Amino acid sequence: MKLTSKAFDNNGTIPPKFTCDGEDISPTLSWSEPPASTKSLALICDDPDAPGKTWVHWVVYNLPPSTRSLPEAIPGGSNIPDGGLQGINDFRKLSYGGPCPPGGTHRYFFKVYALDRMLDLKSGATKAEVEAAMKGHILAEAQLIGRYRRQ
Repeated sequence: MKLTSKAFDNNGTIPPKFTCDGEDISPTLSWSEPPASTKSLALICDDPDAPGKTWVHWVVYNLPPSTRSLPEAIPGGSNIPDGGLQGINDFRKLSYGGPCPPGGTHRYFFKVYALDRMLDLKSGATKAEVEAAMKGHILAEAQLIGRYRRQ
């Protein structure tokens, strides 16, 4: 699988529109065909450069296996339009929370996972809960890295 965005290239700069310095909306994300046996998809975005711990910006799971993209500006809340659930991020919200680094350039890892089952989780699961439920069920994964530094 390959994960891409119209908003930025891999290892490129995330435009301010998708950060706390702009509209703080999610970027468009697209991925290639997952394995035929895929039953659901999950997406996690986090920042390993955050002080103290990896900061979780977005948790999405139980996307239908036919999903190939997420549009710009996914609204906050329990459900993703056209199927899927949102988990809780480290801003304590059921939504995308854009880059807002306290200093320096940070890397933001967007990761999509093809899974061999639906996850038995309600909306509002944490990244740790999603990762635990995915363990042993990942068929394929892809990653896109964006960078951001506040001016």
